Amino acid sequence: MSERKIDIYNHVMPNAVGDRIRELAPGKGDMVKRVTSIPMLHDIEARVRMMDRWPNYQQVLTLSNPPIETIAGPADTPDLARVANDELKKICDARPDKFPAWVASLPLNNVEASLEEIDRAVALGARGIQILTNVNGRPLDDPEFLPIFAHATGRHGVPIWMHPARDARVADYPGEAKSKYEIWQVLGWPYETSVAMARLVFSGMLDRVPEIKIITHHLGAMIPYFEGRVGPLWDQLGTRTSDEDYSGILAAMKARGRRPIDYFRLFYNDTAVGGSASAIRCGLDFFGADRVLFATDCPFDPEGGPMFIRETIAALNGLVLADEERARHLLRQRVAHAEDRGQIGGRGRPASITSPRAAITDQAGGHTVIGIAEKVPVTVKSTVSAVSLT
Repeated sequence: MSERKIDIYNHVMPNAVGDRIRELAPGKGDMVKRVTSIPMLHDIEARVRMMDRWPNYQQVLTLSNPPIETIAGPADTPDLARVANDELKKICDARPDKFPAWVASLPLNNVEASLEEIDRAVALGARGIQILTNVNGRPLDDPEFLPIFAHATGRHGVPIWMHPARDARVADYPGEAKSKYEIWQVLGWPYETSVAMARLVFSGMLDRVPEIKIITHHLGAMIPYFEGRVGPLWDQLGTRTSDEDYSGILAAMKARGRRPIDYFRLFYNDTAVGGSASAIRCGLDFFGADRVLFATDCPFDPEGGPMFIRETIAALNGLVLADEERARHLLRQRVAHAEDRGQIGGRGRPASITSPRAAITDQAGGHTVIGIAEKVPVTVKSTVSAVSLT
């Protein structure tokens, strides 16, 4: 039996959303040009035909860039977010066999409206929310945004997908007016994600909202590769700074039995690294299989859709993993529908679960799954024999 493959981070731009963006920001520029030139972002039937190349491959849908809050002011972005979320729900409702779940976008430049949209979207069936690594240049650890994290986590228990946000206006050097050669995206986005993770760590967000589940796009960006800097150098936080006192941060972490690097390992992360096996191996080594989920970044590859799917699956299949790690990680994902509630039971010995919420196993084959169940990322050991979704 073929493995079920749930791609938890890929992108769409429904025509209704693109049309509304053009109305609100007719001169938006490069990113709008990029997303409207890729048919797989808005031609859902073509996307489905492409997906048919991989049996049992499914996608959890997220809205593509540009970020909603960059399109219009806080009076207009709530409506744009509603349009986007309604469109994603329509796609999933029409083809649940291909798109079993979706993630809500928010008008992040309007916090009160974002809280209301979280309520509305989760009630409609959204399995999480998507945020960007900054909100129009403001950091995520700005106290104004804390209610969004607290509301999604504390009230609804949904995970948070985190996507990088940066454009050509962020110059490569202070003496230049803009970024050249698309460095802002290829190298700037991993930097953006790494900075956002660091700000969330050192601001105390992960202690303030301890149940938070944040999924970083592109496998934790720079953090896994730079483990040798993230660990030892941040253990010395404050020794290079004379105008601020950071000693209390390290003391608070130490009181909880943690180093800074331990907090970075609390993030969940996806395998959307362009099919690089060495990058995936690096991420797995740093975060552990329990914190890594299958994703492709479809359709942002040179072929407009299939390449990142094909190459990511090939990279994962080519990795030499221990049996336990394979069982917990490799492509065996399933998403619970909003109306479903996982109930442990079935054949064989009792389930052994390593997360606080119910996990899902392919009922026909008894395969072990790692994915989104009961609205949070979960993992299941290979002793699970079955989980009923009814």
